[in-house]
Amino acid sequence: MQTKFKLAFDPEVIKIEELAREYDGVNTDKKTEDRIIDEVGPRTKANGYYTKEDFLCLCLWKTPRTQHHCERNDESFIRETTRFSLETPEERLRIEVLTLLDGVGWPTASVLLHFGHRERYPILDYRALESLSSSEPNQYTFPFWWDYVTTCRGLADRYGVSMRTLDRALWQHSARSKSPRV
Repeated sequence: MQTKFKLAFDPEVIKIEELAREYDGVNTDKKTEDRIIDEVGPRTKANGYYTKEDFLCLCLWKTPRTQHHCERNDESFIRETTRFSLETPEERLRIEVLTLLDGVGWPTASVLLHFGHRERYPILDYRALESLSSSEPNQYTFPFWWDYVTTCRGLADRYGVSMRTLDRALWQHSARSKSPRV
């Protein structure tokens, strides 16, 4: 299958690692992202599911405006939904089952996989898509998502960076050249 994504910058000129170092966090302070990386992600990987507290932390970090919807999820529903997502070998189920949680669309589901799954998943974000010469589709589909995932995995492998480094670089490249979305 031909990918619909292509880097909007030359990584030989604008280095991925340099872009990633410029990144200073999204929506919240750096301390929150550090907590997610140092505590929430490892705890989730060890437990095999998200607790409600950790789930809400990630949802707030990704998109504060849906927090009141995310809070409506019951602790056991969060635990069992995320456990299933993190355990199933079926890629489509991994992402789509997470959208059963109140307040969770494809972008937030991608954050849950990015930080909680043992495999590498990119964060779905309009800025990252812009850096891959794409825009947000009217509706997300699994084929679009899977092409995005495999493209990002290929880029991370090709340039010898972690998925977190690539994610930060894609976000930062767009932020450098674009004004905030209203």
